[in-house]
Amino acid sequence: MRAASAPRRHPAGRGVARAAVLLALAALLPAAGCADAPTPQVTRPATAGPTDTALGTLDVVYLTMMVAHTEQTLEIVRLGRDRVTDPELRTLVAAIEVTEADELTTMRAWLRDAGPAATARTHDHTGHLAAPADLDRLRNAPANQVDAVLRQVLGPHQQAAADLSRAHLATANSPRVRELAGRIEQSRTAQVRLLAAPAVTGR
Repeated sequence: MRAASAPRRHPAGRGVARAAVLLALAALLPAAGCADAPTPQVTRPATAGPTDTALGTLDVVYLTMMVAHTEQTLEIVRLGRDRVTDPELRTLVAAIEVTEADELTTMRAWLRDAGPAATARTHDHTGHLAAPADLDRLRNAPANQVDAVLRQVLGPHQQAAADLSRAHLATANSPRVRELAGRIEQSRTAQVRLLAAPAVTGR
């Protein structure tokens, strides 16, 4: 597998830096709020082929975190999509909405198919979700500031998704979850570059 390039550091809050280690910590300690949650049964065969769909414990952790993250991505996008003025940014936001809505459907289905033990798990999402104050800032942004605020909120949010996915590539049990994590890492990293680049504004 090609080694992922070093992520671009975004001037967002410190929560993004913490996001990449959450999955590693989950392997050692129960996630906050999860101590009483049942652990899903890992049924991986001794030799797993490319069609193996069994979810390991960390696959469930990753998917659960990404479901919450993606739900918030869609919230952010919908807060800004109808007020964005830059055509290229509007196109990017529309693509993010379509792609992540589809990914959300897929991840929810995988967790549902894994059984009640997987869907019952809850996690402390502090560190990889945007703060309520950031959502309020976007919600209340004046018309001439929506584009800038959307970039400021969505950029670090997507960086957190890239960090979480990059961390999971080394711990995934299911090949299909590993493949999804790889696609998310690449797409979110590209989006962060676009959201930060002057070229996005067309000016």
